[in-house]
Amino acid sequence: MIALTVGLIAPAGAGATTLTDALVATYGDNPTLTGERAQLRATDEQSAIVRAQGRPTVGASASYTQGLSGLRQQQTFNRFLSAGAQLSVPVFQGGRIRNATHAADARVDSGRESLRATEGNVFVQAVTAYMDVLRDRAIVQLNVNNVKVLQTNLDATNDQFQAGSLTRTDVAQSRARLEDGNAQLTTARSNLVNSEENYRRVVGSSAGVLDQPPPLPVLPDNPDRAEDTAIANNPDIAAAAAAVKAAHFDTQTARSSRLPTISATASDSYVRDTDAGGALAGERLIGNAAQAGVTLTVPLYQGGLPGAQVRQDQAFESAAIENQTATERQVVATVRAAFSSYQASVEVIRSSEEALKANTLALEGVRAEQGAGLRQVLDTLNAEQEKLGSEVSLVSAQHDAYVAGFALLNAMGLVDYKHLGLTGGALYDPTMNYRHAIHDINDWSENPQPVAIAKPVYGPNIIPENTPVTPAAN
Repeated sequence: MIALTVGLIAPAGAGATTLTDALVATYGDNPTLTGERAQLRATDEQSAIVRAQGRPTVGASASYTQGLSGLRQQQTFNRFLSAGAQLSVPVFQGGRIRNATHAADARVDSGRESLRATEGNVFVQAVTAYMDVLRDRAIVQLNVNNVKVLQTNLDATNDQFQAGSLTRTDVAQSRARLEDGNAQLTTARSNLVNSEENYRRVVGSSAGVLDQPPPLPVLPDNPDRAEDTAIANNPDIAAAAAAVKAAHFDTQTARSSRLPTISATASDSYVRDTDAGGALAGERLIGNAAQAGVTLTVPLYQGGLPGAQVRQDQAFESAAIENQTATERQVVATVRAAFSSYQASVEVIRSSEEALKANTLALEGVRAEQGAGLRQVLDTLNAEQEKLGSEVSLVSAQHDAYVAGFALLNAMGLVDYKHLGLTGGALYDPTMNYRHAIHDINDWSENPQPVAIAKPVYGPNIIPENTPVTPAAN
């Protein structure tokens, strides 16, 4: 288990936020993730739009006309009322609807994989933010302890200077080292503020008391196995493959514009002459007129448009194929780099642990030798600084190893809500909206007015702490 302990951080209480808690909160409240879900819902609707083009359409019309002038001798001012309904049924579209539907569905598949990739990337951000806070809090505590030790050293040096056993140079060295320690502590606290604010940005809540992270799952023991897992599971690769499939069906859709189309139509109209007077009163128009027919449209020449569209979509398909190859290369490079980074961090942990043991022992020896008059004050100060450096290096290496290991899992396609076994929040089903979209044939169907799902970090009337307030103008 990799944890930022170093024997310095007390175990968190029962009410502490766990890494699982942070990931569940991120899953439900991160705006990048909720925005990607909305983008997928828009992609779902494209499948419904394409399918609608293959369904019958029904229309109605009505008109009323009033004659404004007539023949001078007859003075007839006719008034006509007409109403009608039209039904159009696409019978054959040359395969355009079928191929466009396949293309839209392939883009839905690509969008789902992109959503899964976004989910993994956001989880990596959340884990990194969580571990950053733990690391920087540990480093702050280390520097606080260091300042206390340096203050004690300065006080002791002053006492010995007053007693005549040390020189003013020893006092100056102790004071300088204390000021350096205060500067390091100030920097560490600033870094902690940055980490806590980044945590709030990613997770959506302030970083309270954080528990130590759980052990990482068992990782591959060599980069080849990690690469094989990534090729089979990485969502970016799956999304690129689905995009190639969609581009292929786009080309097929463009080819269908060269083929004939057949549609069946039917209409019924009612006409009534409402003029009851005049010399032509006995010739009033009234009655229904119904029609039905089949229309065959054969494109003979379209100015080269179909050929240009096919060539364009073939170029897009070629670009999608090349992008798939580039994505696979990028994933492989990412996996191998993450594996190397993780292994290196583990080795750094081992080295830092040994260095910390050695520097701790050295500091004890230097202090004892200084007490015996065999060492100077500067030797003790240097030994204390070297021990602090080893402690900070160990904390940083523990942080880096955990983050690199989690990034490796993400590159392998194993970081999402299900793979992580998260519980405690509602699971987003990306197929629910798709099923609703393709089966909803109501022209008046709409979703509720869009509202923000991810809550803002600061409310409209909330002012962050330490933010200067500008007085209102008179």
